[in-house]
Amino acid sequence: MSELSTTSPAYEMSFRKKEYEFLKEIGLGPRNLGCYVNGVWQGNGPVVTSVNPADNQPIAEVAEASIQDYEEGMQACAHAAKIWMQIPAPKRGEIVRQIGDALRTKLHHLGRLVSLEMGKILAEGIGEVQEIIDMCDFAVGLSRQLNGSVIPSERPNHMMLEMWNPLGIVGVITAFNFPCAVLGWNACIALVCGNSVVWKGAPTTPLITIAMTKIIAGVLEKNNLPGAIFTAFCGGAEVGQAMARDPRIPLVSFTGSSKVGLMVQQTVNQRYGKCLLELSGNNAIIVMDDADIELAVRSVLFAAVGTAGQRCTTCRRLLLHDSIYQKVLERLLEAYKQIKIGNPLEKGTLLGPLHTRASRENFVKGIEIIKSQGGRIISGGAIIESEGNFVQPTIVEISANAEVVKEELFGPVLYVMKFQTLKEAIEINNSVPQGLSSSIFTRRPEIIFKWIGPQGSDCGIVNVNIPTNGAEIGGAFGGEKATGGGREAGSDSWKQYMRRSTCTINYGSELPLAQGINFG
Repeated sequence: MSELSTTSPAYEMSFRKKEYEFLKEIGLGPRNLGCYVNGVWQGNGPVVTSVNPADNQPIAEVAEASIQDYEEGMQACAHAAKIWMQIPAPKRGEIVRQIGDALRTKLHHLGRLVSLEMGKILAEGIGEVQEIIDMCDFAVGLSRQLNGSVIPSERPNHMMLEMWNPLGIVGVITAFNFPCAVLGWNACIALVCGNSVVWKGAPTTPLITIAMTKIIAGVLEKNNLPGAIFTAFCGGAEVGQAMARDPRIPLVSFTGSSKVGLMVQQTVNQRYGKCLLELSGNNAIIVMDDADIELAVRSVLFAAVGTAGQRCTTCRRLLLHDSIYQKVLERLLEAYKQIKIGNPLEKGTLLGPLHTRASRENFVKGIEIIKSQGGRIISGGAIIESEGNFVQPTIVEISANAEVVKEELFGPVLYVMKFQTLKEAIEINNSVPQGLSSSIFTRRPEIIFKWIGPQGSDCGIVNVNIPTNGAEIGGAFGGEKATGGGREAGSDSWKQYMRRSTCTINYGSELPLAQGINFG
């Protein structure tokens, strides 16, 4: 459809607010088409409203994708993939460099949109967009280093080598808590590896999906490249399910809950596709008896309260050595009293709202379950009466064996527990189904190397003297167990976005067989 069917003036009125003026600078209006298909904006699905979680007031309307939009987009994307993969990798890197530069010019506007629509504080919103820019820079260098190996052959006049080729199309399904950074982890690498990208953004952050796509689309258009190299859909589960089932998408990257991730994986596996899963976390910080307590408290504050506890790397469990338990807890309670809660766009705010009303209701239900399982609320534990989705940052004393501790409550709730020995602390850290991030605070080398070794943390991210969250893009990001096993961003994560062929070339006139076999 070329324009939306609504005539409600509410969105026009809200869009005239002074704090919304910047949205026009990133191509957004009161009514927006939510599908970028074959270089054209359209949307023939349901019309949804994007809501500001700080006051639950509408920001703008978006026309989502229909299945017809999806099919049209996929046909164009499959055709564009054949063109894109033939462009030399360094040239693809140049396009990604230009995307990074285009994002730089809109960094603060996009960061403000992330804060407005998702609810995280402005510094974190800007930081999220900066993360994509950093990924673009990383991918540009990578475009000249997609190297294979030359392998010695046991046969005379033979050579073995590895070739890395594009998969074709990479599907990216992202979540509300990092509505654009996770796209960057995947798309920047996928593009330089020669793949077209199909992105389904989170249903509750459609404006971010549209604004990001417009910037990428502008770069493709400027370089006379098919718009279908990057295809984007705003939509719900129907579009995500179509992507999981679609054999034209060899790799589906999914970020979300372990429950939904398992369903995505099973669907993709049925067609022998590949999955890259970034699922739930249940992350612990261990504070040893020799730790720098001030450093630990500052780290716990950011790890437990940042993004209102809605990061997959949020610290949810704090393990304190018995000898320093009371001292650390008292210092942490003092720090919690200083947390400014409020509008995430206002200077000085450290805790914004939860993303949706449903998130706030889940917080309330979670607190009741915690109390029923013996948890003692020592700070917070209640919602804040307001138009927005605000809750109090909460600290709970609870047994490590309580069932609720093994689950991920997506909010600013921190479970605190004691331990006596390093062995006990590691066992508690590893006792949950998830295995994303972990950190220990200590000065002793023998503890550090035990922690990062085979008998230490079983997580994909194993830190020392820093928070569980705030990962850099240079390392591979991801976790084990119910976190899904995927790796995105840096290190050699690029290999997941390509297919490897082992090639043996006979440049002689004889036919010696491997393993010395004589066949006739």
